[in-house]
Amino acid sequence: MTAPLNRKKFIKYSILTGLGLYLKPLTAWGNFLDGKKIGIIGLDTSHSLAFTKLLFEDTRNEFEGYKVVAAYPFGSKDLALSIERIPIQTEEIKKYNVQIVDSIAELLKKVDVVLLETNDGRLHLKQALEIIKAKKPFFIDKPMAASLADAKAIFKAAAKHKVPVFSSSSLRFMTMVTDVKSGKYGEVLGAETYSPATIEKTHPDLFWYGIHGVETLFAVMGPNCQSVTRFFNEGAEVVVGTWDKNRIGTFRGLRSGKTDFGGTAYCQNEIVKLGPYLGYKPLLKEIIQFFKTGVSPVNQNETLAILAFMEAAQESKENGGKTTYLHFIKE
Repeated sequence: MTAPLNRKKFIKYSILTGLGLYLKPLTAWGNFLDGKKIGIIGLDTSHSLAFTKLLFEDTRNEFEGYKVVAAYPFGSKDLALSIERIPIQTEEIKKYNVQIVDSIAELLKKVDVVLLETNDGRLHLKQALEIIKAKKPFFIDKPMAASLADAKAIFKAAAKHKVPVFSSSSLRFMTMVTDVKSGKYGEVLGAETYSPATIEKTHPDLFWYGIHGVETLFAVMGPNCQSVTRFFNEGAEVVVGTWDKNRIGTFRGLRSGKTDFGGTAYCQNEIVKLGPYLGYKPLLKEIIQFFKTGVSPVNQNETLAILAFMEAAQESKENGGKTTYLHFIKE
């Protein structure tokens, strides 16, 4: 029979056991995280750390026990921003008890659901197909892809293999945006939004950062945009879209790089300011609900319409501001 531990040995044993629980969540937490283990692909965006931190520090159980347990750092290997960020954020995320793995395949063996956070939209199709093959529900951070064709391919593969997926900017879930979308102020007759729109030469202009303001515009106007005309204004790109019922929606992309988001919705009963932006928590709550239910909070056709809008804006720019009709066909 084993002799009982004395008080000193008991305290020492308890400390070591607790330390083991903190350092080895995949083994020590056992059933606690069953079905709730999140993997991250891509540590080249601030979103990866922001989501991980919110989940790690969730003392009120707002996110129902979901935790990031593993991460694959790459990510783009040829974008200067990514090359700079990945080593720094790889070390930073370890502070939140996240295991770093060497491949997506290894990551997928350790997790139940995935946050596809790679900053480079050109890589999303290839990475998404690997996730879909493993049948893991996943969220794709902005942009869903670097082209409308790639986004369609992701949705098609996900539908074929019955894997839930959605993509969205966090701005869609600002309180005033969701209030307008709910019909609280009556029908939306028109809207204008703005956001930074810095350019990355590897992506069509608005895909890189302007997508935030474009998504806000579509969140309140809906998916039925028919044509786009793009203008250059001092320090900004202005894209004017024509929606159903002759409604006009305008996006102003700010080239200064200042982090400022917002807009105005002209509703049947009131003119509504769209803001303020309060961070990632509202989006993360939607992601967790999506992981639980497999039901996307954003309609697939609206996501595709957003990408079609941005491609049409690029075409309009290349044609000297000529009005361009959206190349968007429901499939």
